[in-house]
Amino acid sequence: MWLSQENGFNEINRLGQKRKPFLFILSYDKSKIFAKPLDALDDDIYYKLEEWRNYPVKKREQAFTFSKSPVSFLAYKKAFEHILVEIRAGNTYLLNLTFATPIESNLDLKEIFTYAKAKFKLYFKGEFICFSPERFVEIKNNTIATYPMKGTIDADLPNAQQNILANTKEMAEHVMIVDLMRNDLGIVGSNVKVEKFRYVEKIKAGNKALLQVSSKITATLHENWKDEIGTLFEKLTPAGSITGTPKKSTVQIIDDIENYDRGFYTGVFAVFDGTELRSGVMIRFIEENNRELSYKSGGGITIDSDAQSEYQELIDKIYLPF
Repeated sequence: MWLSQENGFNEINRLGQKRKPFLFILSYDKSKIFAKPLDALDDDIYYKLEEWRNYPVKKREQAFTFSKSPVSFLAYKKAFEHILVEIRAGNTYLLNLTFATPIESNLDLKEIFTYAKAKFKLYFKGEFICFSPERFVEIKNNTIATYPMKGTIDADLPNAQQNILANTKEMAEHVMIVDLMRNDLGIVGSNVKVEKFRYVEKIKAGNKALLQVSSKITATLHENWKDEIGTLFEKLTPAGSITGTPKKSTVQIIDDIENYDRGFYTGVFAVFDGTELRSGVMIRFIEENNRELSYKSGGGITIDSDAQSEYQELIDKIYLPF
C-alpha cells in the first residue's frame, strides 16, 4: 500500500503524465507515500479539498464527549528552552514544535471526520484523519500558489484582529515563513510574488473561534508541470509552515527534540483532477493506535516566544470543529 520515497514520487509523476485524476498522500518525512487513481480508491478513504469531495455530507445528531491529556508544562518548557538554545546559536530562527496528546471521545475516527467542519479533510482506513484549515499549494493553469498560515489568537479576545496583526513576535514569525515559501516556490517556478500579505480568517475550534493569519504567494510553472507533479512535491516538502527556517537544519533539530514520530501528521495530501491540483497540510490531526486516539498539535517558536503562551496555543489547537 505504501510506496517508498523514490517509487512514490515516480508513481505520482506517472499518474500526472496520464492526466488521470488521482489522490496522493505524503508522510512528514516522505518515507511513506500513497498514490492511487480516484476511480480505484478503496471505499474507506475519504477526502475533501474545498468543494472537491468523495463522500456525502451528514449532520451530527448525537451528543459527543471529548477530553484531552496534554503534555505537562514542565515537559513542554524543557523542549522550548532547548529550541531557544538552538536559536541563539544561529541554527534556526523559527521552529514548529509539536506534541502528541492522548484524547478520548465517544465518537470514532470516521464519525469525527464526517461531522468535522474544515476546508481540507482526509480519512484514511481507520488509521488517521485530519481536518485542516491550511491549504498547502494549488496549481491552476501554469500558476502555483501557496498560503502559509502563521499566527493564531482567540477570536473572542478584545481587539483580537488588531492585536494579532500588531504583535511583533507573530509578525516576525509570519515574515520568516513567507520568505521561506517564496524561496521554495522559486525552486520550482519563476516570477514569484507575494499577492496578499497577512490576511485574517476565522475558523471554528470546538466551542470557540480562532483567528488565523495567512499570506498568498504565487509563481509561474513550466507548461509541462503535469508531467512532474511528484518531482515538484519532492522539492516543496516538508511544508515550511510546519518545519521552520532554515528548513534543513530546523528539520534536524525537530528530529532531535520531539519525542515521537510525526508520521503523517504535518505531511501533505493532494488531489489532481486531470487539469488542476489542490493540496492541504495535514494538521488538526488524529490517529488511532491499539484503539487509543492521539491528537498531534503545535506551533512556531521564535526568540521572542513566551513558553506559557505557546503551550496554551498547543492546547487550544486540540479540538473537534463541530
